[in-house]
This record gives sequence, structure tokens and C-alpha cells, in this order.
Amino acid sequence: MEIILSIAIGVMTSCGVWLILRPRTYQVIIGLSLLSYAVNLFIFGVGGVKSNLPPILDESASTTMIADPVPQALVLTAIVIGFATTALFLVVLLASRGLTGTDHVDGRGGSR
Repeated sequence: MEIILSIAIGVMTSCGVWLILRPRTYQVIIGLSLLSYAVNLFIFGVGGVKSNLPPILDESASTTMIADPVPQALVLTAIVIGFATTALFLVVLLASRGLTGTDHVDGRGGSR
């Protein structure tokens, strides 16, 4: 399971970096989103990949039988912040396209 998670994180990171280096603003936004999702998967994987285990400690459970709730809470918070920043970037993209007539990052490209 860990190798699949590592491959997924690597593919998402490489695709995100490649999209960030593209000249169009929409591709940069999608690249930033992919990169943030890869970081979220990494943080989630650091907490340990465990399935069907409760995140709450009671008297009968040992410390090896529970999932760590801190990475789960961090990832949940990062997902919400990522959605908000993506929405903000899209609004800035639309405003920039309306003002300049182009969606290139450097502002020099012609409009379609």
C-alpha cells in the first residue's frame, strides 16, 4: 500500500510542477492544486496508512491499534484552505483576462 501511495504522490508532484511551469494561468492554477493535493497525501501518509481502525483511544485499545488523528485534521484543514485559494485564483484569473485580454502568466501572449 505504501508503494502505491508513494507512486501517486510522485506522479501528482511531477505533474503539478510541470503544469506550474506552463505559460497559461489556468494551467498554473491546476498545477498548484495538484501540488497541494500531493502534499496532502504526503501528510496523510506520514500519519500511517491504517484501515478500519478508530482514531479515538479508549481503555481497550492499545496505542498500536489506533490511527493518528493529527495528520487527518491537518489534511482536512489544508483541503478547505486549498479550495478557498483555488477559488480566489480563479477569480483573479478571470479579472486579469478581462483587463489584459490574455491568460498568459507574463501578460505578453496574444488573445485567442
